[in-house]
Amino acid sequence: MAVAEGAAGGGRIAAKGRALFVVLNQNLQGDPLGGEPRRLDVGERQAVDTLDTIEIGLVNNMPDSALRVTERQFMRLLTDAAGDRTVRLHFFSIPGIPRGTLEKPFSRAMYADISELAAAKLDGLIVTGCEPRAERLSDEPYWESLTAVVDWAERNTTSTLWSCLAAHAAVLHLDGVERQRLDEKRFGVFECEKASDDPLLAGMRTPLRISHSRWNELPEAKLKANGYTILTRSEAAGVDIFVRRRRSLFLFFQGHPEYTPYSLMREYRRDVGRYLRGESTRYPNLPRDYFNQRTEEELAAFAIKAVAERDPRLLAEFPEDGALRAKLIRRRLVSGGPVISNWLSYVASRKRERAWVA
Repeated sequence: MAVAEGAAGGGRIAAKGRALFVVLNQNLQGDPLGGEPRRLDVGERQAVDTLDTIEIGLVNNMPDSALRVTERQFMRLLTDAAGDRTVRLHFFSIPGIPRGTLEKPFSRAMYADISELAAAKLDGLIVTGCEPRAERLSDEPYWESLTAVVDWAERNTTSTLWSCLAAHAAVLHLDGVERQRLDEKRFGVFECEKASDDPLLAGMRTPLRISHSRWNELPEAKLKANGYTILTRSEAAGVDIFVRRRRSLFLFFQGHPEYTPYSLMREYRRDVGRYLRGESTRYPNLPRDYFNQRTEEELAAFAIKAVAERDPRLLAEFPEDGALRAKLIRRRLVSGGPVISNWLSYVASRKRERAWVA
């Protein structure tokens, strides 16, 4: 369903009310979103309606250009991390995210409103970032809806994963910690080291190579002062993964463990296009530690021409065959899988504990 992202792991899909959910498991074959949605028959539903099925919601707040791509990325990440577990992924959206004529019908058909979160009986939740439009997060048109999700998740989930801007919004709402604007976009692949012996990091090999793409960051000192535990950090990127344990375990990512190897390439080309169209005033910097030397030289030559002429038609000449650094090819760029696997294990164990108590 997502152009140029490739197929996710195996799975089955079904319509439940107005929402789509996907059954993810490494033992399932086929492309879960490769065909039309269908309802599971009685036998299939019984096969996944068990105590061992982990019910995860995905509140996808990405703009139209990345909506379906983000679905694929998180489905792939969860499938790789699930192992023999079965994960049923439900799709939700919040009001206030602008949709165009192409994606609005898709979103209405395949995503449930956040008012339906409770009906899905979720064990965990994933909330993605979204493209900022206002100077302050609290001035965004979706702010009230997003903070409602934060409050709901605290009361009703075992654990919630907050990605990038959603992490910034949740921390601001919960503890008033403001993010800080960076002088330059933090963009590229960064090597992150463990900063904790937390069980969520069990089995994780370091350095952890994680993609970052953001203009803002949360200060480590303020996070610690408000009871957050830093799990991974980078000297160049700052805080990467951090956690807060209260009624629900909240896991926060400033980076993007869901990104595929070529996600940053597409983002860089998008930013170049925005500059050429006059939508931004600064030509974007190359992503850090990402392209090989030959590609960096080609892109540097293109940048000189682009700045000199600044014509949107030049995007047709953008080098499309950029090669990544060899170390990113030898080792998968998405190296945060163990953290997600441990997160799923935590959610599953808490689900079993609740069942025994009940």
